[in-house]
Parts: sequence; structure tokens; C-alpha cells
Amino acid sequence: MTLARGPRPGPAGDLAWLDPGPLDPGPLDPGPEAVHGSVLDTVGATPLVELGRLFARPGVQVLAKLELMNPGGSMKDRSARYIVASGLADGSIPPGSRLVESSSGNFGVAVAMAAQLHGLSFTCVVDRNASAANVTIMRGLGADVEVVDVPDEAGGYLHTRLARVHEILATTADTVWINQYANERNWLAHYHGTGAELVDQLLVPPTHLVGAVSTTGSLLGCARRLREVCDPLQVVAADAVGSVIFGGRGGYRELPGLGSSRVPELHSPDEIDRVEHVDDATAAEACRELLATEAIFAGGSTGAVVTAVARLLDDVVPPARIVAIFPDRGDRYLDRVYDDAWLDRARARRVALSR
Repeated sequence: MTLARGPRPGPAGDLAWLDPGPLDPGPLDPGPEAVHGSVLDTVGATPLVELGRLFARPGVQVLAKLELMNPGGSMKDRSARYIVASGLADGSIPPGSRLVESSSGNFGVAVAMAAQLHGLSFTCVVDRNASAANVTIMRGLGADVEVVDVPDEAGGYLHTRLARVHEILATTADTVWINQYANERNWLAHYHGTGAELVDQLLVPPTHLVGAVSTTGSLLGCARRLREVCDPLQVVAADAVGSVIFGGRGGYRELPGLGSSRVPELHSPDEIDRVEHVDDATAAEACRELLATEAIFAGGSTGAVVTAVARLLDDVVPPARIVAIFPDRGDRYLDRVYDDAWLDRARARRVALSR
């Protein structure tokens, strides 16, 4: 179809300028247009990419599920969309109410998107490690962002953030706490979303699934769906050094979105076969190697996943097919992962921890 040159449609939406004219080659395809109702409708359907340059080993295939290509920049788009839509449908989120949540950043961006498009207010409680880009995006989406800067007893900020959430709930009417760490719809979003897509995309089932953990919802949701068709399936968690999810000692860390200062209510350790703890510097180095070899621009949690895959390969017996979930993209980490001075400081912390 050719577009006639002429005036653009006015306020009334006049589409006469779309007249194909005499050069049109034939009748138009009568099928439906691929037009989405909102950006939330574009969440999901993320591609799988083989990482044959980064991980070249005979008899072993590593595939990356590029969740970083979701419109909000991370796999958190899936859980936010599912939780908000389901809550509105069953009344647990009343129309016009205010949502409140503690987030390291990516989930906050995703909830801010969903809240804006559903006519909800949103208060996000973050800490000083949240990226400036995520805070700016959330505020641009109309969210109220509160930043806490007092560390908790575990060395992180999660307990401090949650304390502020409870204060907001106690003092602000018509407020609903999403509580991603305990909300069953968190893992269900990935069971019905990411995990179901993997089942449809893969004709040959994987032998291993590797994913980052914080609430543990995404990894558990994917694992539960894949285990319905994959037997056996080894599930590997990439966690942060300084996270307490798997019983480790709490400690200082700067990369947001990976690990936790408390054990999430959703956590089910019996469903996870192996854990790899990754420090900030190692995650950042893996991000840079991923960019240099596969041209994939990813965030800190993805770097931890890449590191976990590399360690896993030391023990894998071919044939093997490893699916790695890449949760976040790199533009929110320019001042950390991709900043040389920050990486030097992170490397110095790594050396100090090894002594």
C-alpha cells in the first residue's frame, strides 16, 4: 500500500490520507492489524539466543532467554502486569487505589508502568543503591519515590525499606501493598509467562535452568512449568555474595536486584539444586564479557547468571542444554557495571572479602 502525500489527519481522526492511490498493487490483506492496546500488551514473547561465542563447548548448548527485552527493561514487567491485572480483576486492588511496594528499582519501574495505565497511584520505596535512571523513570511515570539510606542489620536495606512500607500502610488510606516477596502471583506470572514460553519455544527440553534470585518468584515459576515437561531438570540459582536467601551471611553489596537481606516467603529451597554466589565485581566483569562477545547489553543480575553458567560448565557432562534467563538490560547500570572507577572499587572489595 502507498501513502498519499498530503495533510495528516486532524482531531477527528480523518484517515482519508491513507488512500493507496492508483499505484496500489492490489487488495490489502484483510487480516487484523498487529496493533497493541498499550505497552503492557507487549510484555513477554521474548526471544531465545544461543551463546555460542561466549560458551563454545562441544556437546553443550547455552541459550539465553532475553527478558531484558521487555518494554520496561526487565523480567519484572511480567510479574507487575500479572499482579496488578489480577488484583483489579478480583477486587484485591480496588480501582483508584494507591499501590505501595519496596523495590530495588526494576520492579518499581514495572509497577509504575502498570499503575499509570490502570489509573492507580503508586509509592515506591527504594534505597540508595537504586539506579538514578530507574528513579527518574518511575517519577516520570507519576510514581512517588521515597529513598531510604539507613542499612539494616543484614547489611542491606530491605528491612529498612519494608519498615517504611508499613508506615505508609498505617498512615495512608486506600493503600495496597503488593508484597512481591510473598505474593503467589509473582511466581505464577512466570509459570504462565516465561516458563510457558520456554516450553513452546524449545522442541528439545533443557537439562539445566539458570536464573537470578531476589524474591525467587521468577526462577521458581519457570522451574515449576519446565519440570512438567523436563525430567530431569537441574535448577541453578545465581545469588549475591552478602545475600541471606540460602542461609549465607548478610553483607554489603551495591548491585540492585540480586539477592536479599531476608528469606522471601516464596522461597522453596528444595526446588533449587545448586546455588552460585556472585560478588558485584565478578557480575560486572561477566556483563562486559557478554557485551564484548555476544553484543548483549545486560545488567548486573544478568552478569551473575552468566557467571553461574560459566561455573556450571565446569561440572556439566555432555550432552547438555542450558537455558539462562537474562533478567535485566544494561542502560540502568552505566554508572556501575560499565563505569571503570566503580569496577575498580568493586574489585577492591572482592579482594578484601577473600582475605
